[in-house]
Amino acid sequence: MELNEIRIGVIGLGYVGLPLAVEFGKKYPTVGFDINQRRVAELNNGHDFTLEVDDENLQSVLVNSLEGAEVGLLNTSSSEELAKCNFFIVTVPTPTDKHNRPVLTPLVKASETIAKVLKKGDVVVYESTVYPGVTEDECVPVLEEISGLKMNADFYVGYSPERINPGDKEHTVTKILKVTSGSTPESADLINRVYETVIQAGTFLASSIKVAEAAKVIENSQRDINIAFVNELSKIFNKLGIDTQEVLAAAGTKWNFLPFKPGLVGGHCIGVDPYYLAQKAQEVGYHPEIILAGRRLNDSMGKHVATETVKLMMRKDLKVVDSKVLILGFTFKEDCPDVRNTRVIDIYDELLSFDINVDVYDPWANPEEVKHEYNVEILTGDVPNLPEYSAIVLAVAHKEFMELNLQKSDNQVIFDVKSLLDKEKVDGRL
Repeated sequence: MELNEIRIGVIGLGYVGLPLAVEFGKKYPTVGFDINQRRVAELNNGHDFTLEVDDENLQSVLVNSLEGAEVGLLNTSSSEELAKCNFFIVTVPTPTDKHNRPVLTPLVKASETIAKVLKKGDVVVYESTVYPGVTEDECVPVLEEISGLKMNADFYVGYSPERINPGDKEHTVTKILKVTSGSTPESADLINRVYETVIQAGTFLASSIKVAEAAKVIENSQRDINIAFVNELSKIFNKLGIDTQEVLAAAGTKWNFLPFKPGLVGGHCIGVDPYYLAQKAQEVGYHPEIILAGRRLNDSMGKHVATETVKLMMRKDLKVVDSKVLILGFTFKEDCPDVRNTRVIDIYDELLSFDINVDVYDPWANPEEVKHEYNVEILTGDVPNLPEYSAIVLAVAHKEFMELNLQKSDNQVIFDVKSLLDKEKVDGRL
């Protein structure tokens, strides 16, 4: 097909799908599809609660109908509108279960939805993070079985990994180089050309779908391992009585030293993607030691922060049992409402195990979502009265928290997870 014949269908309107759908809607007739009708209604009212797309940008591209339209974005839960598309992009999440095993259900369900409207000549591109082989071994069979069509004879597939960084207003979707791939050289070329029309940073055409899948999963695995290294250093230096941030500042004067910092590793990518690669590695008979060791180390940091906070309280002869502790921040990163896979919950749970009364305050997090996902009721409204707490854990670097007058005292412990405050103002930090 030619570019002027393209009709885009984006399946999944979350942190990844919506920004992409908005950009494609400026160039092509685009259908944004999501099974969450509440989400669709919100977007059609011109607001994105994830804050990845500002209201003005979203409203500028919205249309009520694509009939005869050359551009525009129509958000819907109707498969009838999706059936009018010929270039499908899947951006649904790929989580893990409580045992850290990959959950492909959203991907399978999205494939089923597309398969019911798939036509000869159509293209299906997956952006969801997966281990190498998922697109061709798990998704394509679903497309073929339900549609009755055959890949590379009737329809084509591709993989173009998402690189969205939630809350980042500098590295937005159009400004991040895009890896693309396709099931045939011709489809790969078409897919690459389609993305080139909206990605200002350019594209990189991978040699195969599996190469593109593998590239995505190692990007975040590499970051996870590097952060695990500095997290381990933080634990070591803490026992040695050395300030980790001062060590990193000194080491960072070398030109090739990588500037990673210790902290909690959550979110939809870094804390999840390594498990996808580990799963596939074990399926082919290899036990990935470094990848899983990094995961274990990073997953231990919430408990570490909590226990260190309790130790500091005991050193000040502050009551622990039945005391009040405030956690500032619950989202997985600063200035962003995303609470997916936040590891702040680990701090919360560990503090509760000491019979401490724990309050959480986060002006960015949605209280309903936090209650639904984690069964935690966060404080709302103004900043709580800080002096009434025996300890305060600054867990997330929201800009609002930088304005607070946090200062250690004889009757209060301040633990700075993000090392935002001057060393003299806190009792402990990573």
